[in-house]
Amino acid sequence: MERLIIVHWNKSTGPIPIIQYPPEGKYPSKDVFLKIWAQHELNKENSLIELKSVLGEKDRSIVSVIQEYENEIYFLVLIIASKSKWNEIISSDILAVITKNLLELINTNKITRAISEAFNTIKNYSKFDGEDLITFFQEKIKATILQILRNGVISKTELSEILRREYGFSTVNIDLLLISFLREKLILKKSLPGSKECYFLIKDLSYMRIPPEKIPGEEIDEKIAKKFKKEFIKFYSSYNCSQEIESKVIVNFLSDNDVYKLIRTLRKKELTVNDCLNCLNNREELFEELLERNIIFEAKGIVYLLTDIRFIKYTPYYIIKSLPNRYKNQEISLDQYLCHLELLISQLKDKSSILNYTII
Repeated sequence: MERLIIVHWNKSTGPIPIIQYPPEGKYPSKDVFLKIWAQHELNKENSLIELKSVLGEKDRSIVSVIQEYENEIYFLVLIIASKSKWNEIISSDILAVITKNLLELINTNKITRAISEAFNTIKNYSKFDGEDLITFFQEKIKATILQILRNGVISKTELSEILRREYGFSTVNIDLLLISFLREKLILKKSLPGSKECYFLIKDLSYMRIPPEKIPGEEIDEKIAKKFKKEFIKFYSSYNCSQEIESKVIVNFLSDNDVYKLIRTLRKKELTVNDCLNCLNNREELFEELLERNIIFEAKGIVYLLTDIRFIKYTPYYIIKSLPNRYKNQEISLDQYLCHLELLISQLKDKSSILNYTII
């Protein structure tokens, strides 16, 4: 994506561009905006349209989302490379959320920062992979939101207030903050009688150590294989996943690009000690710490992954236990209670086991 523009449709004079990001450069011509408006008029059943080659260049196209705010019409315009399909860049639902968020700030001094954040949110929009998840857990506000959502259903208003009052976070752009949760279908957004815009955690995220796929085989070296198995059993016999998550030791390791690169390499093949040190930029103390923490295993100058570290997405059935007390304490309504209960229980249908998780 190259540019993000907010345009106001003035009933008397036509399209008026309000603000763009990046701020440098000229706006497209009025004729371009008139063509966008005409396409919206022709496709009133769709709030999102795509126009190819409207800029007079084959390698660039426009995506526009129209939305009404305070009885005025606006459209959010994205200029993208034509070789990209807009729905591979971002979903229409997320674009609608971003548009609403920006329009609510259109006449405030916060719009400049908001459009910058919106641009980067769209530009960097993609499905989570390992590196994205490391960043997700490093962002204090997102980790805090996840922790709050683990208590069960909460309204947008209540979530904003808790973040502001108890954690000191500004919640101006809470819709943007929640995009990664919506994108990965971790939460469901729903309005209930008396409760506008409620959020329900339907999938949780965490990270843990799991056995590596590649281990030393007895056919290669029986002594190394037996030693590896002994160390492996010793570690997992006392492994406490929750305690390790609370200490943040593992996520701190993963946030080191050299360590993450080494782990990904060892998933595929064993390495010599020298090759490992090269991956770690010759940080011998870090290599020794990885050995001490039982992340890697070394024997006869060859290094293996002893415990892989992976992110897990799973159904948070534990929330079911907390819902009755929250309802009893009048923290949530009966509708909120029953809705979240149904959303969690429904995931058990057609499942042979309560274990419902995905390794990322």
